[in-house]
Amino acid sequence: MDELTTLSNVGGSVEFVGGKVLTFTVANETYAIGIQDVKEIIEYGGVTRVPMVNAQVNGVLNLRGRIVPVIDLAERLQLPGEAAGKRSCVVVLDVKHGDEVVELGLMVNAVNQVITVEANDLQQAPSFGARIRDDFILSMARVDGEFVIILDHPAVLSIDEMAEAVPCI
Repeated sequence: MDELTTLSNVGGSVEFVGGKVLTFTVANETYAIGIQDVKEIIEYGGVTRVPMVNAQVNGVLNLRGRIVPVIDLAERLQLPGEAAGKRSCVVVLDVKHGDEVVELGLMVNAVNQVITVEANDLQQAPSFGARIRDDFILSMARVDGEFVIILDHPAVLSIDEMAEAVPCI
């Protein structure tokens, strides 16, 4: 299997079949996303707050002349937030929105490592008991005896869904 191939489209639904993932910490929990859409990881800082936007949007940053919205992943997952610290980072991703690809940043408390997850390390996400919405969970992987939730980042970063939560005046 190609190390970068992490998703399989089976009957119209997407499932994680193994490969490289980026692990990171949010609200004292470890999560992961497939690395195929990760563009870069930058130190948290220089984020400009934007008035009257959804609380999930931490602000925007200027990334070499491009304006990139930064999503507070703890807020998006409805987890207790933490103030940005020394290890806080922004993971910049390409997210498909209709026919275009949009750059979005995810604010996380810390980036841990890139690991390879084998197919036999994967388990289906439970239908209950997770601290986050089940449609945000692509799969679960056992890594060093602990479970890591692999996020379905297109669902987590649904621009249409986040836009619905913007207050109207």
